[in-house]
Order: sequence, then C-alpha cells, then structure tokens
Amino acid sequence: MQLTVKKPIFAETASTFVNRMSAYEGTVLIKKDHWVVDAKSLLGILALSLQPGDVIELDFSEGPDEEAVASFKELGLFE
Repeated sequence: MQLTVKKPIFAETASTFVNRMSAYEGTVLIKKDHWVVDAKSLLGILALSLQPGDVIELDFSEGPDEEAVASFKELGLFE
C-alpha cells in the first residue's frame, strides 16, 4: 500500500508513529526509494527523513491491516 507524507516526520511525530505501530503484532516495513526499515524502529523512521510529498510503501507481513492503515491516517501524517 502506498501513502504520501503530508507533514515532516521528526522527533515527536516519529515517536508517536512508532508507538502506534508497536501495538500491532505482525511486522510492518516501510519502503522509500532503496530504503527498507521496520516501522517499529524509531532510528529507522528517523533515518528515512520523511518530508511532505515523499511516497512510501507499507508492507504488512500478515497482509494489509485495515486497523493499522486507519491509525496511520488518523495521525494526519499520511494520505
């Protein structure tokens, strides 16, 4: 599933994002260009330096989790 970043994701927003992702059992990977990081890793999320307009792909180990996707959009960081 592809999402577009709406707001820069640094420090506080990255921490909120990682905490929300940690609530899910399966593995969630974020792919941006040649980078692939664990969505539950604060350092990984910060390394991506996500900026408005960046397109990321979410890869769920157990198939797309509609609850997780709704949670992403609820944060107002992605569309």
